[in-house]
Amino acid sequence: MDVRINRIGETRDLLGESPCWDEQAKAVCWIDALAGTLWRLYPAQARLERHLLPAPVGAIAPCQSDAVVAALRNSFARYDFETRALEVLAYIPVDHPDVRFNDGKCDPFGNFLAGTMHLNRRPGERVRGGLYRLRPNCTVEQLAGDIGFANGPCFSPDASTLYLADSLERKVWAYDYHPDKPLGNKRLFVDTQRFDSGPDGATVDVEGFYWTVLTRAAALARFSPRGELERLLPLPATYPTSLCFGGPGFAQAFVTSISRSTRLEGTRPDDGGIFLIDGLPAAGRTVDRFADR
Repeated sequence: MDVRINRIGETRDLLGESPCWDEQAKAVCWIDALAGTLWRLYPAQARLERHLLPAPVGAIAPCQSDAVVAALRNSFARYDFETRALEVLAYIPVDHPDVRFNDGKCDPFGNFLAGTMHLNRRPGERVRGGLYRLRPNCTVEQLAGDIGFANGPCFSPDASTLYLADSLERKVWAYDYHPDKPLGNKRLFVDTQRFDSGPDGATVDVEGFYWTVLTRAAALARFSPRGELERLLPLPATYPTSLCFGGPGFAQAFVTSISRSTRLEGTRPDDGGIFLIDGLPAAGRTVDRFADR
């Protein structure tokens, strides 16, 4: 089957990020991280909802209820789609102008994991922030403190492995994962230096292959569970950012992009749009949700 990529809708984000498929609503959600916009698009109905969150927003993920859990600048919050109410759930113990949440995803056990980025870090300066886990009872624990620019947290199909990228280092790390234990056995999974790009948003398909967006290479890469490149797919955006599987049978992928972030500016007419990909070699997995009920 030929791969087909098309822009859907007319949204134009400054920094499109964190797409996630809501199987209950049959909708794809994503954010404009800089504008604080939360989008909810129902592809079958061509219906679009616009919601507002406090900017900047790092990431969102679906809840078991009709809501999303969000990583804001230095806090976790729940946003209810029906009432449009935002409830702050917890803060992380970091309040620094150069540190904010950047990307996150739920694990299969109802927790939400989100990592920070530490901007303007001087050579030799310790990393502030890291990777945090929010539990349904709103307690927060730090899982890693050595990731300066966290991106693309996602899990192997059996949830025993967590993948986490450090975009500035251009590396993807793998860890042994247990929902009630610290991370273990950190090891290098993929080095993306050869693509002249850091890895950005990521996900894992039903075959256990790891997909990541290579922002500066304008491409989507698929790696085997052993970290071997299986394919490299060019994308029609100057700076794509993240992806998720969704649609019927999770057979499609949605990719977000940048029109103008704090560091990058697109040059193509469709930059800042969201793209739909058909014809991929494997489907995605059921989306994990935050256990808010």
